[in-house]
Amino acid sequence: MLQAIECDLPFDLILKADYTQHTGSCIRHQKYELSDIHEKYGFSDTYCLENTTIHQLWWSAQDLDYDQIGNQLGINVVTVSSIQQPPGSVVPLHRDTFFQINQRYPEDTRLKVRANIYLEDWQPGHMIQYTEDENFWTTDTNWLAGAGWIWDSSVLHLSANAGMLNKHTLQVSGFLRE
Repeated sequence: MLQAIECDLPFDLILKADYTQHTGSCIRHQKYELSDIHEKYGFSDTYCLENTTIHQLWWSAQDLDYDQIGNQLGINVVTVSSIQQPPGSVVPLHRDTFFQINQRYPEDTRLKVRANIYLEDWQPGHMIQYTEDENFWTTDTNWLAGAGWIWDSSVLHLSANAGMLNKHTLQVSGFLRE
């Protein structure tokens, strides 16, 4: 499931936040949880914290209006985070596994989705690549703030910042409304 989105949300609070609070990398869990992807595409041992660094903040329903966000996206929101991806950093090929949703709602069979929303207009070197079909990949560039994608766990994707400025995205995870 892959769907283009446009949303009109106030991003100032998110963009002005202190991203130095958290530095991490997702490769630690990707190495083990996504071994089926690595069997097909490989996984380079050159990935390390220095080239996969992200700064991620988690936002509560007291910080942001989950109802407003969910109504615009058609999602019953469970978690919201924002990521600042510094220049020279990549998030290697993966699919979203919805760890927090599965922990909170282990018996829920509704479709789990993530909205990935661009918080600023595109800058040279910023990109996301994704596929619904292993034989056809799309590279997303030239976006405007508020644009983005909703996808489920079947969509493989990656992110890179080969530019000169930080790249900011908002990740809204939850259940797709029917």
